[in-house]
Amino acid sequence: MKSSVLHRSLAGHPPEAVRGDGCWLVDRDGKRYLDASGGAAVSSLGHSHPDVVAAVRRQVATLPYAHTSFFTHAPVEALAAKLVAAAPRGFGAGRAAFVGSGSEAMEVALKLVRQHFVERGEPGRTHFIARRMSYHGNTLGALAVGGHLQRRTMYAPMLMAATHIAPCHAYRFRLHGESEEAYGQRAADELEAEILRVGASRVAAFVAEPVVGATLGCAPAVPGYFARIREICDRHGVLFVADEVMCGMGRCGTLFAIEHDGVCPDLITLGKGLGAGYAPIGATLASERVVAPLEAGSGALANGHTYMSHPVACAASLAVLEVMERDRLVERSRDQGQRLGAALLARFGAHPNVGDIRGRGLFHAIELVADRSTKRPFARSRRIAERLKAAGLAHGLVCYPSSGAADGELGDHVLLAPSYLITDAEIATLVERLAAALADALKETP
Repeated sequence: MKSSVLHRSLAGHPPEAVRGDGCWLVDRDGKRYLDASGGAAVSSLGHSHPDVVAAVRRQVATLPYAHTSFFTHAPVEALAAKLVAAAPRGFGAGRAAFVGSGSEAMEVALKLVRQHFVERGEPGRTHFIARRMSYHGNTLGALAVGGHLQRRTMYAPMLMAATHIAPCHAYRFRLHGESEEAYGQRAADELEAEILRVGASRVAAFVAEPVVGATLGCAPAVPGYFARIREICDRHGVLFVADEVMCGMGRCGTLFAIEHDGVCPDLITLGKGLGAGYAPIGATLASERVVAPLEAGSGALANGHTYMSHPVACAASLAVLEVMERDRLVERSRDQGQRLGAALLARFGAHPNVGDIRGRGLFHAIELVADRSTKRPFARSRRIAERLKAAGLAHGLVCYPSSGAADGELGDHVLLAPSYLITDAEIATLVERLAAALADALKETP
């Protein structure tokens, strides 16, 4: 029967999932799939965790909804307090806003940046700078600051003005003989050059993922890069927005991914692992510095959403964070991530079509190449990413292949972001099934 759902692909019908259990999903035919990517790095606690399920049930039975123009409630107050208290050192007495997705969280961040400068008497700061080969969400503002060519192209005429500098992607762009530190400074200095080109008095914020997820495949910055970025932003009065929607909330082995880099952003966007898939939720954390002009000025947030601070979503997220803290799952993400990285290196480290294996915590990726010695990517016509996704499903593996890691269009990679509860045996199963899927995907098209 033809589906009435506007699926992502109108050419076929995806398998129907009926049950989730830990790291596994089950379809209506009883086939079991190892969820090696957590969907899109979402299911950090796996599926059907009893503590989170119980928290959602309690909240639905107690207070399913209250509009934020009239009420606050205990789950949102506790969740905001927990996140702000855990934010990187220097964040101060900041605030948190909760919405329905990571894309919405980025929209809130962009609007907060604008309101911050209006309220402090600098309304001319309207320009945003981000990085090529980045992804910040699918709403129009988020797409504008994003540098994902494939997702932007359709909507380019509708997007606000933003400019983009090079990513920090050492595998592709570090020069032969160049140290990581020298490369990081060179890449970061593009921000200062762009600020000066645009005019410092016009630039509002720089937006970046601490570890680039969907577009580059778990690419962390080299040491010193974000410290230099922070210096440049401070010198020119520009705010720094860290997009941790995919890489944050323990995914990289620390609660906030930017902790690895030892700097404090002005705003942080969260999503995906914040609710771990138990409820749709995203968050924007704004530092004391960002909020202060609003408190001294209008005293109000200029932006609002119907489902802001949704009680059930906040209760689910609070339960997720409490389980993570109680069971030390951030540390487990770090430790199991080291095991995953070692297993991938052992199996694929000498593979002729694997150019790079990279990541932090339980956030790893393999970049695929046609020629390992030259790093030459596969032709897009081979559709390696699409074939790998299909082959993975055939072998009972959910993974996240994509393309564009080489130049924005070419460069296939597969992203792995399993539950923090993944066992050693499941890591072994993941690697075996990925090897089988990769072998199928690399076969020449008949």
